[in-house]
Amino acid sequence: MSHTILLPRIMEVGHKSREKIPAILESLHCKKPLIITDKMMVKLGYIDDIQNILKQANIESDYFDDTIPEPTSGSIQAGVEFIQAHQYDSIIAVGGGSPIDSAKAMSILGKHGCEIKEYRFPRQVNEAGLPIIAVPTTAGTGSEATKFTIITDDATSEKMLCVGIGFMPVAAVVDYELTLSVPARTTADTGIDALTHAIEAYVSKKANLFSDMQALSAMKLIGPNLKTVYFNPENEQAREAMMLGSTLAGVAFSNASVALVHGMSRPIGAFFHVPHGLSNAMLLPMITEFSIPAAPEKYADCAKAIGVAEIQDSVEIANQKLVSALKDINQALQVPTLAEFGADKTLFDEVVQTMAEQALASGSPGNNPRVPTIDEMVAMYQRLWN
Repeated sequence: MSHTILLPRIMEVGHKSREKIPAILESLHCKKPLIITDKMMVKLGYIDDIQNILKQANIESDYFDDTIPEPTSGSIQAGVEFIQAHQYDSIIAVGGGSPIDSAKAMSILGKHGCEIKEYRFPRQVNEAGLPIIAVPTTAGTGSEATKFTIITDDATSEKMLCVGIGFMPVAAVVDYELTLSVPARTTADTGIDALTHAIEAYVSKKANLFSDMQALSAMKLIGPNLKTVYFNPENEQAREAMMLGSTLAGVAFSNASVALVHGMSRPIGAFFHVPHGLSNAMLLPMITEFSIPAAPEKYADCAKAIGVAEIQDSVEIANQKLVSALKDINQALQVPTLAEFGADKTLFDEVVQTMAEQALASGSPGNNPRVPTIDEMVAMYQRLWN
């Protein structure tokens, strides 16, 4: 059996790789880029830095900074109108997963029109949008190397998964220096998100030899460094390992798909505005424990790759250590329960059935080694509360 592998056409990886952005634009024959970002990136000076790099190469640029965490159909429409009004020929997406996901949607709609809901899965979006240079500033989403974007429908509060080669950035600029100022909470949430990507890609029913190698490499980089970057944020060696691990995890899940954690995570974000990485973190230990009986050898491999089990450990011992380690990571990184996060219990009780239905409809749970029923997902959501 063959597998279609999708990757960015260009990848610049390493310290100050952002200085290569002008050369990438030149190789793409693009002269009028729009930087899509958020207000925090502007405040931190990252956008000034990139615009100065572009100016030194005689490239003028504008920026759009009205993206929001957990982008919505409404928030991306404002960017689409901005693009169409100024006729940009390319996009530089700077930020965490939300600005990059926003840029992916804006790239397609800015060129082809329509509403984002018309591009939702199971449609495969293969038409090319405006070329995107993705510059991640968190070590987490891997969005710079994936064919996915997730946008919340303002009308229904559903997180829509959109898939296709059209959403794959043309270039990924992976510069760990941009993560040095990331606050501890974001470092934790995005780091666990990256770990979740790697684990789910490895155990996914759509996994293949290529994705397995990327996933295992990602786990080997993320596992020993996740707590380090949380407690010692200025450790550049650990930051670099996390950044590359995040990108490799993105490559892995883009070519193998995610599974139950992500399927159940999206409705939590949509209804209760929990950041994506944090909702993944809430779910990861419980869903791993639920799924292990269907793929014990694979999960044991994960435990050993992350570094929480010894190579000589039995499958059973390795899996016990994995679940224990994931719980320990959540405790050390202060991952809250839904109740501690401040979610409304009355609303939770009203929508928990809908959340389970939306999770199943997303398709991701079907990739899990053990596929739950809607009733089992409802029970897991209820366990998650406390």
